[in-house]
Amino acid sequence: MKAELMIKSLTAEEISRAVGGELINIGRGAAGAVTSVAYDSREVAEGSLFCATKGERADGHDYIEKAVEGGAKVVLAERLPDGADEFGDFALIKTDDAVAALGRLSGYYRDLSDAFAVGVTGSVGKTTTKDFIASVLSAKYRTMKTEGNHNNEIGFPMTLFGLECDTEAAVLEMGMSSRGEISFMTRLARPHISVITNIGTSHIASLGSRENICLAKFEIAEGMGEDDVLILNGDEPLLTEYRGVVKPRKKFIGIYNKNADYKAVNIRTSDDGMIFDVLYSGNAAVNVKIPVLGRHNVYNALAAWATGTECGLTSDEIRRGLLSFEGTKMRQKIYPLGKITVIEDCYNAAPESMRAAIDVLVTKAASAGGAPCALLGDMLELGENTRLLHDQLGQYAAQMKVARLYCFGEMADTVAEAAIKKGVRADDVNVCRDRNDPERMARMIAATIKDGDVLLVKASRGVAAERVIEELKKLI
Repeated sequence: MKAELMIKSLTAEEISRAVGGELINIGRGAAGAVTSVAYDSREVAEGSLFCATKGERADGHDYIEKAVEGGAKVVLAERLPDGADEFGDFALIKTDDAVAALGRLSGYYRDLSDAFAVGVTGSVGKTTTKDFIASVLSAKYRTMKTEGNHNNEIGFPMTLFGLECDTEAAVLEMGMSSRGEISFMTRLARPHISVITNIGTSHIASLGSRENICLAKFEIAEGMGEDDVLILNGDEPLLTEYRGVVKPRKKFIGIYNKNADYKAVNIRTSDDGMIFDVLYSGNAAVNVKIPVLGRHNVYNALAAWATGTECGLTSDEIRRGLLSFEGTKMRQKIYPLGKITVIEDCYNAAPESMRAAIDVLVTKAASAGGAPCALLGDMLELGENTRLLHDQLGQYAAQMKVARLYCFGEMADTVAEAAIKKGVRADDVNVCRDRNDPERMARMIAATIKDGDVLLVKASRGVAAERVIEELKKLI
């Protein structure tokens, strides 16, 4: 990923001061200004800053020479590589932690922008909520948002470098796998409004409990002030009963919480989305429509409604923004494939989002007049709860009357056995335990699915379940 610096270019001295590093000139030193930032040497261009990060598969320090050859004028690194004098003229800024330094630099760059920031985190739904909020704010403001999954300790700083001179609003997604990561990001971004969508079981393997996950999510408030607003899901007890000190003002959204500041009522399903009314601050907005299915998406849209209201948008502007919503690729993408309908939802998965997707499947199949069928792949990062939560997934599929079940991945047997015990016919359950054989899974689907059926395809991102769809396209 490379980010062009559109607000202003930076000098080596300026970067060194911002990150607190040691500036070392190699040869005649850096010539000219830094106009872009990259951490992949293949994306370096003339005038780039190259950040030598250490990944699981590669160490950026091994590619400094290539980056300089590609035009990098400044390198952010933890050590001076051997033979650096032979690379050419550049400046190296030595730091103890290149990733942390990259973050500090992005915080410095964020200070150059007058844009107000909205932070979004949560166990489930944060990407969709981020997209809803960006759609709403775009109805009034020039808005940028986190793209793809650039919500971690490297992707997040790169997103901040994408701020432009005329950016008025930035919607920033913050993901995490351990404590301290959201704290790091929110202190860089200093959001004026933040949203915590919910507390689920994603990353429970590393954090141990939902209570610890809740503590990690509340770190988002650390970058906020007393005049800022923290929007919370009022139907989640861990969020409503949180006893820690929170500086920003809290606002609650909800469907069931009668004391919610923003409440969705009279929720209905249409052929192409959801319709509901919003009660807030003595006002009522009736027949609000969103172009996606599922009650869980009402929560996401409600967070966007609250954000828009707190940012001064009118109800008409918020409605227009919600209707213009376009989800991230591979999230609830519904389309015909041969004589069946596919719900492609392969971006990620957790127990909560799996159940929500099954709910959408059943609703869509009922309206289409076909049978609900589901490819359910592995949910990752669940630790010691992995088998239990996959067992519960199979039970839920049976409870919701999924007609044909396709279990894909290492936990396929667990899901299948639980579904059969709860009433799904064994003949209607197919198992492929090898995640590296999407073709086999696709053949099972093609051999058993019937015209008019609706097929949900959902699994964690690491499973890459969309490969099964690509194989299926060759067969039906």
